[in-house]
Amino acid sequence: MSSVIPSSSASGSTPSAASASALITSTGIGSGLNISGIVSALTSAYGAAQTNDLTNRQNSLDAQVSAYGTFTSALDTLKSTLPALEDARQLAGFAATVADNTIASATTSTDAVAGQYSLLVNNLATAATLTSGHFASAGATVGTGSLTIAVGGASTSISIDTTDNTLSGIASAINSAPNNPGVTASIITTTDGARLVLAGTATGAANTITVTQSGGDGGLSTLVTGLTQTQSAQDASFSINGFPATSASNQVSKAITGVTINLLKASAANTPTTVSISPDTTAAQTSITKFVTALNGVLSSIQTLTGYDPSTQTAGPLNGNATLESFQNQLQNILDKVNSGSSGGVQSLTDLGITANVSGTYDTNSTTLGNALTASLTSIGNLLGGGSGIATQLDNLVNGYTKPGGLLDTINQGLQSSLSSVAKEQTALTAQLATYSATLTQEYNAMDTAVAALKQTQTYLTAEFNPNQSTSSSSSSGGSLSSGTLGT
Repeated sequence: MSSVIPSSSASGSTPSAASASALITSTGIGSGLNISGIVSALTSAYGAAQTNDLTNRQNSLDAQVSAYGTFTSALDTLKSTLPALEDARQLAGFAATVADNTIASATTSTDAVAGQYSLLVNNLATAATLTSGHFASAGATVGTGSLTIAVGGASTSISIDTTDNTLSGIASAINSAPNNPGVTASIITTTDGARLVLAGTATGAANTITVTQSGGDGGLSTLVTGLTQTQSAQDASFSINGFPATSASNQVSKAITGVTINLLKASAANTPTTVSISPDTTAAQTSITKFVTALNGVLSSIQTLTGYDPSTQTAGPLNGNATLESFQNQLQNILDKVNSGSSGGVQSLTDLGITANVSGTYDTNSTTLGNALTASLTSIGNLLGGGSGIATQLDNLVNGYTKPGGLLDTINQGLQSSLSSVAKEQTALTAQLATYSATLTQEYNAMDTAVAALKQTQTYLTAEFNPNQSTSSSSSSGGSLSSGTLGT
């Protein structure tokens, strides 16, 4: 503790240690020592071993949490590629083509199988259209009353009053009717005047339009009786392999299993086109390529996290980790699977052009893969999918690690618990060091007070025995005290 020491007079009593202590106001002045620096250094040295240990433990735990996060992310990416391989029907997909794509187009679902079909379109499905007689203009008054419009089995009644009794007003009332049964109303204007056109929104013979009127001033009867059918509601008529079929819609989904045909126009007389359903290897090749890329991501992450770089003498954060080593062993056993029961020539990943390289990941020979997909897509689906396929086994393996409550989740909870314990130990150490620092500060302050008292006594004695030199003695008292002698 520092002190402010007043000049001593030649006369007066010897000051006591208590009075000297009362004069100490700043650390280190009495002894000339940097007490704060000393206490700080001693406190740091006292807690250095524990601090370093806790810091190292926290850094190691943080590195492991990050490493397991990287590994989990790689597994999630791999898992996302597996559904397309697990379902043999999805992998062994089929594409539909129509020889004359002006007649129809076609798409497939997972239920499609290979085949060729003859398609002849007699006529497309159409919606009914009714057109009224002509009126002077769209704003011409027609009349009031109630219009009942029916389409198929649905109908609605629309009230027409003096606010919408014109041709355009009636069209608007029909279009805005809350229970519109499936009719749109529009107006066409030609050289002889304006006409109301009612068009059905649904195709098919069952969706004819009927209109009746009642009440009002009778003006609506002229409109209704003047309606003529300008296009009939009819089903699409076509044939598959010479067998006739009909459809209320031009989108036909039940004529060929797993195939939806979109009819576009009628065929020329007796001129059928061909619908071909063939294996779609493009989608399968894309799915398999994505899988290999994700697989290599997992393998690379394992190498990085568990490996050792001799050039930098740096080990990965999970070097020697049993969890990742166990996963890699199980993964390799699955990838080495050979489907000896397959008769299509594709029995392993090697037959697909997927082979291990010297770096520990996998290469894909696109030519070999393409040839295999063309030759035996079904056997590839059996190798990868199904109950015991490679993709299915990988999905089960990865899920055991990544699912909530799975192995990685359990490990992460343990790491978080350890981090929490380290944080508590750091808090406890901080409190312990604070107490230690306070104790040292108290002890050094007591020493500082004692030294200040001795200096004051020295100054007093010098003044008493050699008053002429009290000033010089006072100025050199620090050196005299430190040397253990008194100036005279």
